[in-house]
Amino acid sequence: MARSGTAANVEQVEPVRRRLLGEATRLFAERGFESTSVQEIVAAAGVTKGAMYHYFDSKDDLLKEIYGRVLRMQMERLARFADGPGTVTTRLHAAAADVVRTTVENLDDSKIFFRSMHQLAPDTYKAVRADRRRYHERFRDLVAEGQKEGVFRADVPADIVVDFFFGSVHHLGTWYHADGPLSGAEVGTHFADLLLTSLRPA
Repeated sequence: MARSGTAANVEQVEPVRRRLLGEATRLFAERGFESTSVQEIVAAAGVTKGAMYHYFDSKDDLLKEIYGRVLRMQMERLARFADGPGTVTTRLHAAAADVVRTTVENLDDSKIFFRSMHQLAPDTYKAVRADRRRYHERFRDLVAEGQKEGVFRADVPADIVVDFFFGSVHHLGTWYHADGPLSGAEVGTHFADLLLTSLRPA
């Protein structure tokens, strides 16, 4: 039976997009965002500039997507934890451990983005910050839920708790090494334990 045109097109199209993202990620990591040209990206991916601009509006758009694909995945996982069964303590611990583990698993993408995000065009930078803010607000809602129930200390604003925690998460790229003594999952458990300990009522 012949494949439908749509199915065939998806098979042909998605590898091109993935190849562009893969080569952009590699080149940004090796040379830096500013020092990598669009021509170098398309040459490494084996496609034309026209093919690239079919999927991405600009080099900024590539950088945004490198980080965005990780953030979207983390947002979906956070929603499952936040809306899932269990106490708020259990759900927050699972969400905190998971964001550390998934950040470590995609550490190159995160490092490239945080090293280069200041070079994004203002509109792109604003859009990315809005996406990150939505994630942080969903995480904050879990903290606020526990504070409202009285299982978390309420003398520290939930926003401060979230900013403090994610400051540590975003710093992972400066010290974590895959060949170190702890796996990403183990680091995630430690981070989550520390977060929950800090929220324990006196």
